[in-house]
Amino acid sequence: MAKNLVIVESPAKAKTIKKYLGKNYEVIASEGHVRDLPKSDMGVDVENDFEPHYITIRGKGDLLKALRKAASKADFVYLATDPDREGEAISYHLAIALKLPEKKYKRITFNEITKNAVKESIKNARDIDMDLVDAQQARRVLDRLVGYGISPLLWEKVHKRGLSAGRVQSVALKMISDRDQEIDDFIPEEYWTIDASLTVPGQKKPVAFRYTGEIKTEEEAAKITEAAKKDRFVVSSIKESQRSTKAPLPFTTSTLQQTAAGRLNYSTSKTMRVAQQLYEGVEIKGHETVGLITYLRTDSTRISEEADAAVREMIRTTYGEEYVAEEEEKKKDGKRIQDAHEAIRPTDLNQKPAALKGVLSDEQYKLYKLIYDRFVASRMKPAVFNIFAVTADSAGYSFRASTSSIAFAGFQTVYPAQEKAEATVNFHGISQGDELKRLDVIPERHFTAPPAHFTEASLVRTLEENGIGRPSTYAPTISTLLARRYVSKDKKDLFITELGSAVNSIMEAGFPVIVDESFTANMESLLDKIGEGAIQWKVVVRNFYPDLDEAIKNAGENLASIRIADEESEEVCEKCGTRMVIKYGSYGKFLACPNFPNCRNTKPFFEKIGVMCPKCGKDIVVRRTQKGRIYYGCIDIPECDFMSWSRPVDKACPKCGSLMTVKGKRLACIDADCGYVEAVASEGKE
Repeated sequence: MAKNLVIVESPAKAKTIKKYLGKNYEVIASEGHVRDLPKSDMGVDVENDFEPHYITIRGKGDLLKALRKAASKADFVYLATDPDREGEAISYHLAIALKLPEKKYKRITFNEITKNAVKESIKNARDIDMDLVDAQQARRVLDRLVGYGISPLLWEKVHKRGLSAGRVQSVALKMISDRDQEIDDFIPEEYWTIDASLTVPGQKKPVAFRYTGEIKTEEEAAKITEAAKKDRFVVSSIKESQRSTKAPLPFTTSTLQQTAAGRLNYSTSKTMRVAQQLYEGVEIKGHETVGLITYLRTDSTRISEEADAAVREMIRTTYGEEYVAEEEEKKKDGKRIQDAHEAIRPTDLNQKPAALKGVLSDEQYKLYKLIYDRFVASRMKPAVFNIFAVTADSAGYSFRASTSSIAFAGFQTVYPAQEKAEATVNFHGISQGDELKRLDVIPERHFTAPPAHFTEASLVRTLEENGIGRPSTYAPTISTLLARRYVSKDKKDLFITELGSAVNSIMEAGFPVIVDESFTANMESLLDKIGEGAIQWKVVVRNFYPDLDEAIKNAGENLASIRIADEESEEVCEKCGTRMVIKYGSYGKFLACPNFPNCRNTKPFFEKIGVMCPKCGKDIVVRRTQKGRIYYGCIDIPECDFMSWSRPVDKACPKCGSLMTVKGKRLACIDADCGYVEAVASEGKE
């Protein structure tokens, strides 16, 4: 029997760590929390100074029994849950649930799952940090008081069960609602631009010079256009300058989610899922299982001295001394940063993305390469650009054109800008006083654009900028808003739904403090102070609860109800002839007769794709496997067995007549033996 027991959170992590520690250690996963507040009631004794009532999570009984048995046989137990407040709380609850004697266990943390980091953590084992446990407990209790206090009121006022409110969730919903309202209220303002198409010596194509002033009316635009068409264009100034762009900081949770959304089209939840896989460990030939990145939930941009020295040496040997940043770029870290953490970075620079392309899945490879390149770039010198601007005057009006070229690529050698570089114009063949031949002068009318709808990435950025939520809460908050149908997603844009508007209006009217951004940010600051040991957690809860309790009572008495009609479907109830409506249950959408309780007919809801089954002629619909993978099958399954992993389109293969399916940016015949493929422009999918 192993002398030592190490308890981690996930089986994947357990598998990786076991290989590092050897036969004297047994490594078992707790599979997350083992104790929590009950789901059936609030679980917080308000009358007894907000004492939480924890129970064993349903389904964890056998696991706890196995853990107790292993702990009783081990000489010593190491609690190795994640290195954050949540992980600290899980370790605390494990110690309680397993009834571990104080002298028999310690807490260990590591920012990366590598052999050195894990072994070093055992040398530096410590007691559980009760301040961090209390900070997590305060958050849990506050969220439970808000959620279980307000949610029943929402059910009553909106006449729908399953609605919820939350400290961060409700603020995020209000942000989206306010942005949508701002867009609706936006009144476009007219403005004009004027481009003069001029011939530049040495350039095959004409160059557009834009009028430098501000034009508000068509009359003013016409006046300038006519004057410029009648006069010469003479070069009045030539200005050469340089502009540098600093290297980006290494990733935090927030910036990783934002960048992965922009560059890879990943949702926040997908980014965190894939990053978790990279953190916990991937099997690599010759290295067994390796944790490829450091801990993924962090708002620190700090890098360890060892990692900093290693990446600078790699840059020096690969690109040259001139590419190494002179000094570390540091972000002015706010109080919210859990600075025991580092930024998200690769654990081993020798594990280059290109070498792992055949080992990692496509989505793992793309995210790992993004993290790897960003980290290397963060320790490189700025990119430097030569700027050449030329001003030409005509009829007393100035028109300008400029071009830029790279003088020194710097960090962009590794981490190029996302925007495509525009074709540069060579202005070196002209001098001040030269006349440029005019080909045309073209005015164009424009209107100012409203603010953009929130995307997942921009919402995360705004939440972080306002000090709302933590790295671990961004993705779950957005997932909850989408799952509750408070918000819908069209391509990347988030829109508030009718249901979301109803919930938000109740929250704004009845609970203005809960949805106030500054209040929520201040609460996050108080939670940080609990974690630092500066405030006791019950003091924060005691000060918060009376106002919440009063607001719930007032809202129950004074707020009016809001009814939202269910969305009608095209399906007709075969029992009573009424058009069925779309309802939402624990497993997603289903169809129900609106004449309930007189008619109780229900049936599954299927999303049709507008393509007919080639076997029976009925609709092909979107389906999911038990593990959630999407596929496309006949609506009449199991009577008809047609299915396809790729989305069919309403087009026959010109070669064999079978259905065509979407394969990335191609259309391919569903019949693999046929093999016909053709290119097609398709929208990127997550």
